[in-house]
Amino acid sequence: MSDNVVHIIDDDEAVRDSLKFLLETAGITARSYESASAFLEASPRDSAGCIITDVRMPGLTGIDLLKRLKELGNDTPVIVITGHGDVPLAVEAMKAGAADFIEKPFSDDVILNVIHTSLKKSRGASEDHSRAAIAKRADALSARERQVLDGLLSGLPNKSIAIDLGISARTVEVYRANVMTKMGAKSFSELVRMAVIAGLGSDKTPPA
Repeated sequence: MSDNVVHIIDDDEAVRDSLKFLLETAGITARSYESASAFLEASPRDSAGCIITDVRMPGLTGIDLLKRLKELGNDTPVIVITGHGDVPLAVEAMKAGAADFIEKPFSDDVILNVIHTSLKKSRGASEDHSRAAIAKRADALSARERQVLDGLLSGLPNKSIAIDLGISARTVEVYRANVMTKMGAKSFSELVRMAVIAGLGSDKTPPA
């Protein structure tokens, strides 16, 4: 298998074809599979490039695939695609070893940027952030900011967090912005990744 191949795994044929066309138009070699099982049957244990997989699929899910790849010793970066409201699944995927996640609907620029970042990652590269450094930033959060962070990591929308905390949705947005700034996260997916690395969140379970 050639270097820098992007493997697209999705049970939706339209999604597979659309992503494959986008990547090939951008000069990136892409191969598509209708299921995680089909990918595992066709792919060697050590494949260069990256993988894009939907998280919800019949049979093996995206998270099942991540666990299987780990068992096989395959450290190809995996980008997980999640639907709206699937933040808890995204957190689980990150704990299972996903390199990143993207929420639907996403723009061409967003997914291309994430793919390019994944393709540039060296095999076995260290995390961008150390657990100690992230924990130190988290310690700088106020009690209310930490509550908002826990709500976000649980997949709650701003309105639900606002109701739970007895504040306005607008105030939650302000706290959310403060959390992003203090944690040094440029995107929500990066914030989730950092939280997973440091074992933040309501369950306080550090990554394996």
